[in-house]
Amino acid sequence: MQDTEAAIVMNRAGDDVAFGLENRGVPADQIWARVDEALAAVGFPDGRDARTDALSGGEQQRLAIAGILALRPGLLLLDEVTANLDPAGVALVCDVLATVLTATGSTAVLVEHRVEQVVDLVDRAVVLEPGGGIVADGPPAEVFGRHGDALAARGVWVPGRHPVVRRTARAPAGPPLVRAEAVRLRYPGATRDALPPTDLTLRSGQAIAVTGPNGAGKSSLALTCAGLLRPTSGTVGAAGPLAGRAAGRPLWGWPARELARAVGTVFQDPEHQFVARSVREELALGPRLTGADDASAAARVDELLERLGLAALADANPFTLSGGEKRRLSVATAIATAPAVVVADEPTFGQDALTWAALADLLADLRDDGCALALVTHDRALVDAVTDNELELS
Repeated sequence: MQDTEAAIVMNRAGDDVAFGLENRGVPADQIWARVDEALAAVGFPDGRDARTDALSGGEQQRLAIAGILALRPGLLLLDEVTANLDPAGVALVCDVLATVLTATGSTAVLVEHRVEQVVDLVDRAVVLEPGGGIVADGPPAEVFGRHGDALAARGVWVPGRHPVVRRTARAPAGPPLVRAEAVRLRYPGATRDALPPTDLTLRSGQAIAVTGPNGAGKSSLALTCAGLLRPTSGTVGAAGPLAGRAAGRPLWGWPARELARAVGTVFQDPEHQFVARSVREELALGPRLTGADDASAAARVDELLERLGLAALADANPFTLSGGEKRRLSVATAIATAPAVVVADEPTFGQDALTWAALADLLADLRDDGCALALVTHDRALVDAVTDNELELS
């Protein structure tokens, strides 16, 4: 499924992979061997006993894939199967799928934006028309060779072609706004740290990429630096122009309204931050809660709707949007209050080439206007296009 969390039904990783086998009536003495085989095939790092509610997004993705591979199906339907995986994970999953398809003769249907990552797996490429219909259908070399220019203009990620994002000549980074020093995080009941002691300084006018393999603690670092998680040890404090706010308390102790004015957060799962009944109401909520008048809030909402291609969806319920539309809305809600700091977890997943470029341009504009950005991402194109420095967690 596009939403990996929706595919996970058990508390332990091994039980989750075994769930389908048990429902299929596979003999009990065969189940655990097939579970271990599937977990190993996708490079799942933590074994059968890992708690599924403590997994990173990429680890959840690997577990979901293991759950279907263990069934040895004749048909695999994979929706954005590589979306939250690190580069090694993408390569591993593609290798596993290639082996499975060759060995079993199974059929696979892959829904993908980043075609380049999976094009070697497929025999046929079908390009869908927005609203219904087919633009192109045939062998990948023919589809992308003959129609490459037209498809790229429509926003398709054509292999070998990448959107161009404007990079401006920027002044040196400004003063620090958030300092995280030796922050360590261990979730309740866990047997190991989700984040080992780590330092990170976010400066005005600077974009930092936080990269690394699935499970390295990137999302935990992001939520801690955004003031949404209290670290197990270490400190996260405001600095520079933000230092005098909230009586000098650590960032996790700020009142919600004060924190929302200073820090915008894009969660890894967009649905975790939606609370309103329409896209327009969702975007207006932050500005109104932080004191904007109705006219100013409406102008900001209209600007973001137009810029991120959401105007036609203004009255839609946020939970009815596609995965890519939800991601753009989550970015828009995080920046609607014009915060000094933006912490964004996988801000570009699920996008076609045109909407990706719009998001990358928006993030670059925020950086150029003096915002401090921390971008947790596996998207190397985004790292190259927008960020100034990279913190790689191991």
